[in-house]
Amino acid sequence: MTRLRYRLGQYLQVRRALGYKLERAGRLLPDLVTFVHQARAAFITTELALAWATQSPRGTPAWAAARLSLVRGFAQYVRALDPRTEIPPATLLPHHRLRRTPYLYSDADVRALMDAAHASLAPFKGATYRTLLGLLASTGIRVGEALALDHGDHDVADGVLRIRHAKFGKARQVPLHPSTGAALTEYRRLRDRIFRPPRSPSFFVSRAGTRLHYKNVHTAFLRLVRTAGLADRRPRRPRLHDLRHSFAMHTLRDWYHAGVDVEARLPWLSTYLGHVGPATTYWYLTATPELVTVAHRRLERFLEEPS
Repeated sequence: MTRLRYRLGQYLQVRRALGYKLERAGRLLPDLVTFVHQARAAFITTELALAWATQSPRGTPAWAAARLSLVRGFAQYVRALDPRTEIPPATLLPHHRLRRTPYLYSDADVRALMDAAHASLAPFKGATYRTLLGLLASTGIRVGEALALDHGDHDVADGVLRIRHAKFGKARQVPLHPSTGAALTEYRRLRDRIFRPPRSPSFFVSRAGTRLHYKNVHTAFLRLVRTAGLADRRPRRPRLHDLRHSFAMHTLRDWYHAGVDVEARLPWLSTYLGHVGPATTYWYLTATPELVTVAHRRLERFLEEPS
C-alpha cells in the first residue's frame, strides 16, 4: 500500500468517526490516488487535481467543481503530514449551487401515489411502498432514514419512531400521528405474517425479505409517478425528497392558519426534521402563493391592531 493511499484510508476513517458518511469521497478519492500514482507524482499538486476533476468529457461544470472540492478536503488533511501537498484554490472551478425548485405535493398527489402503489404493484410490494410513501409524507423524514429503520425503531406504546442513522450520526425521536402509527403497525403485522422468521432486521423489506435499497426504491417511485399521472407536473417532476419539502411547507402553512408564533416554533420544526438549526430548515421553505397570502393576511391583522 502506498503512503498516499494509506493516508486516504486514515482521512476517511477520521472524518467518518466525526459523523460524516463521505459516500461520494469513498467512491471517488481512491481513483484520485491512482491518478496521482500514474502521473508518477510524489504528492498532490493543483495541476493534477484540476486534471483529475475535469477528466470526464461528459462531466458538467458542477460535477467537476464537486470533484475538486473532494480533493481540497483530502489535500488539507494530507498537507498537515506532507507540506509539499498543494491545496487547489476554491476559486479554480467556481460554481454556485442552485436551489432546484421543489415540487410541493398536495394531499391528493400523495393519495394518488399511494393508490398507484396499491393498484400497480404486487400485493406485498404495494403495501410496502404505500406505507413508505405515507410515512415520508406525514413525517418529512429523509428517505435514507426510513430505509434504515429496524423492527424495534417503531415504539408502538409511545407512538414515536427512533431515528438512529441520521446525518452526522445523530439520533432523534419522531412523534407520529395516530393514523401513521396505525399504518405502520398494520404493515408490520403483514410483514411478520409473510416472513416468519424474519430474514432481515429492517422495518421495510423487499419481496425477498431483505432491506430495501435506495436505487430500487427510486426506480419504483419513478414508475409510480407516471402511473399516478404526476410525471408532467410543474415546475418539475416530483422527487422523493420533495415529500420532505412539502411536509415542512404544509407545517408552516398550518401554523400560519392557526395564528401561532411561527418564528418561535421554527426550532421545533428544525428538531423534528433533524436539522442542526433553523438556518438549515430555511432551505426547505418556499414562498408559495398560498403561504405568501396567509402570511400577508396575518401581517395586515397585526398592523390593524391598536398599539
